[in-house]
Amino acid sequence: MGLDVGERTIGLALSDPLGITAQGLGVLKRGKLTDDVAELLVLAQKYGVEEIVVGLPRAMDGGIGPQAQKVLEFVGLLEKEGLKVRLWDERYTTSAAKRYLIQANVRREKRRRIMMMAVS
Repeated sequence: MGLDVGERTIGLALSDPLGITAQGLGVLKRGKLTDDVAELLVLAQKYGVEEIVVGLPRAMDGGIGPQAQKVLEFVGLLEKEGLKVRLWDERYTTSAAKRYLIQANVRREKRRRIMMMAVS
C-alpha cells in the first residue's frame, strides 16, 4: 500500500500482487492521529498489505523540513502498530510523472489537470 500523507488527507494506493503497478484506492480524510492509524490498520488487514510505502517530502537539499518531520512521526505510529513501513523520497516524483505524461503524448491541458488532481 502506498500513502501520500498530507495535512488534511492521506492519499491511498494499492499495488498489484506482483508489486509492478499501483492503483488509487481513494483518500482518507485526516482526523485524530489514532483514528487515522486505526483506519489504515483496517485497510491493511482488508487488503492483505505486507508493507506500506510512505512518501517522504524531503527538501531539495535532502534535509528534513517540518512536513517531513510530521510524516516521520506518523510513520513511527504505524510501525508501533506492527506495520512494516518503507520511506520513499518524493523530491523528484512530480517531474518524473510529468516526463512520463509527455512521453505518452498527453496534451498540455490534460497533463495540467492530471497533475492538479494528483496534488489535491
